[in-house]
Parts: sequence; C-alpha cells; structure tokens
Amino acid sequence: MKEKLFSRDFTMVVIGQIISLFGNNVLRYALPLYLLNKTHSASLFGLVSACSFIPMVVLAPVGGLVADRVNKRNVMVCLDFATAAIVVLYSTFYMHWNLVALLITVLMLLYGIQGAYQPAVQASIPVLVSQENLIPGNAVINMVNSLASMLGPVLGGLVFGLWGLQPVLIISIMCFLFSAVMEIFIRIPFEKRDHEAGVFKTARADIQESFLFIKRDCPAIGRVGILLAMINLVLSALIIVGLPVIINEHLGFPQALGNRLCGYTQGALAAGGLLGGIISGTIGKRYDIRRSACLLFFCTLTLLPTGLVLLLPVGRFTAYAVITVDCFIMMAVSTLLSILLITYVQSITPNKMIGKVISLITCLVMCANPAGQALYGFLFEQLAASIYWIFFMAFAVCLLLTVLSRKIFAEALVQEPIAI
Repeated sequence: MKEKLFSRDFTMVVIGQIISLFGNNVLRYALPLYLLNKTHSASLFGLVSACSFIPMVVLAPVGGLVADRVNKRNVMVCLDFATAAIVVLYSTFYMHWNLVALLITVLMLLYGIQGAYQPAVQASIPVLVSQENLIPGNAVINMVNSLASMLGPVLGGLVFGLWGLQPVLIISIMCFLFSAVMEIFIRIPFEKRDHEAGVFKTARADIQESFLFIKRDCPAIGRVGILLAMINLVLSALIIVGLPVIINEHLGFPQALGNRLCGYTQGALAAGGLLGGIISGTIGKRYDIRRSACLLFFCTLTLLPTGLVLLLPVGRFTAYAVITVDCFIMMAVSTLLSILLITYVQSITPNKMIGKVISLITCLVMCANPAGQALYGFLFEQLAASIYWIFFMAFAVCLLLTVLSRKIFAEALVQEPIAI
C-alpha cells in the first residue's frame, strides 16, 4: 500500500517552513534595500551582502552536525525564537546606532541562523516520508521555500515602499514567534547518539566522517559541488547584487516605485522556483541526471536578454519586464537542477550522515558567493555607464563552465545508491 506524503508531522514541518521562511525573506529583502536607499552605493551594497553570506557558509556544516545528533524539532524551535529576539533588538536600536555596522551584524546573524536551520529541515525529510516519496517530499519543501521567497519580497516591497521599515520588522517578528510555537508540537523520530569523546572531538570526527564519505565512497558529489560553487560565483552572486542595483539605481525609477518593482522581481524569482519544484515533482523520477548540463546551459542563456536590454535604447519598463521574465525562467531551471541533485545526494547517503553530508556540500557550493557578491558590487559601481558588459562576461564564463560540466555529469553521477 502506497504511503501518503502529507502525514501530520510532515505537514506541520511544511507549514512551519512557510511561516518562518516568509519572515526571513521579508527581512533579507528589506534590510539590504534599506541600506541601498540610504547610501546609493553599489560597492557597499555588495560588500554588506558578501559579509552577510559568510555565516551561512560557515554554519551550514555546523547545522548538519547538530541535525544528526540533536532532535531536529528542537533545532527549528530554538532558531526561530532566537531570530525573533534578534529582530526585536534590531527594531529597538536601528534608528540610533551606526547603519552599516548594525545591518552587517543583523544580516550575518540572520543568514547564519538560516544556514544552521535548513540542514535540520533537509535531514528530517527522509525520516518523515517513505523512500518512494523522497523526491515529492523534497519538491514540496523546495516549493515552500520558493513560495515564501515569492510572497516575502512582494509583500515586503509593498509594505516597505508604502510605510517604511518598522512594519516589516513587526511582521517578521510575528512570523518567527508563530512558527516557533507551532513547531513545538511536531514529532520527528530521533535516536540519540553517544558522544563520549566530547563535543569538539565528536564534531571533528563527524566532519572527517562526512569528508571521507565524499572523498572515498562518493567523489562524484564533491566534483559536482565544486562545479556548482563556480556557477554560484558567476551567476547567483550576479543576480543577488545586480537586481537591486539595476532596478533601483540604473533604470531610474523613483525610490518608492523601485522598491516595489524590485520586490516583484524577487517574487518572480521565487515563482520560477515554485514552477521548478512542480516540474521536479512530476518528471523527477524519469529524468536522467547525467543530462544536467542541459539545465545549466538554459540558465546561462538567460543572461543574454538582460545584457541586450541594458545595451539597447529600450524603455525602462520594457527593460524591467525582460529582466523579470529572465529571472523567472532562470530560477525555474536552476531549482529543477537543485532538487534533482539534492535527491541524488540523499539517496546515496546513509540516513545517519544525511544532515552533515548535505550541509558540507551546501557549504562547498555557497563558499564562493561572498567573493562573487563583493566583486559584483565593485563592478557595478565601476562600470555604471556600461553594466551590460557585466552580463556578457558572466555569460561567457558560464558557457565555459557548462561545457566543462558535461563530462562531470556524464561520468560522475553514475554511482548506484548505497544501501541505507
């Protein structure tokens, strides 16, 4: 008899994700944009974004270690309560303290918590759903992430554009508190593991175990992780830094309208992620993962239309529409690829190691993002009169990486799943 996907506890995890991620995305959209509105500096915007991303990279492996050794429900509850407390403190002091220093601190904390939070969610999926529901379960979690990422910037941009930052902070606090209280009632199977060697020795042993698993038992995962880190360096960092700078500074929209339009484009990115999740849930089991280079190629192609509308003498609303559609398509394809690769890693990794292996790969993939964001912030400021060159150069580099990826995907992802 086929087991249902939406059990009580999996459904509650999904609902908690929607609420918590909505609050997180509202904040992560509004706070950097608040800085850009105040300073109008692309390089400072890129630098702050880069600094914010570093804790997520560092804490992702820590989150994986914790997820494998601590009750995953408790991890989610504690982190949501901690986030609410951080936002309360920020809302109290942001009008009185140094803008840049405080924003960097708060964003680093928010991204760090998110880096520790997601491995707990990913590691809970295999113990809450059956093996046959693993791809649909991952697709649901990814669609939830996309839905929150879509609604957060859209509604956050609307509220921020009309009433400023304070209502955004209040909304996010309520989201984190509600999510934390609800997650208390989730039941996630947990088997306590012994760690007589001490916390630090245990953590070191866990990291070594996951590293040796990737290096010795499944080197394919490591090679793909390095490739995706390079794609992140060139493509993801460009979108994170480029969209707000182009829409709010380059296209010449009034500030309040630019804030809302930027939110709509961020929502289009998330809507693309939602579509990618839906597609993965329907074709995921039939798709040959060795053809993943095709998906990277389609992501690369989306850079060309954006570069062209920034080069050609077109109206700002036309340029905005093309950029937004491009973002939608890019995110749909990249999300499909992401879900397929995450499911592959989960299927080939023993249950007791899933959290730390996924977090280690996540750390590897994201480690290039801060450098990319800082670099693009500098480039957007230095090439302000001809920013289309940034997209054409990124297209050339991504095209080269796509060609190199064909061999990696064709030869690497052929290992049969390890018995779990």
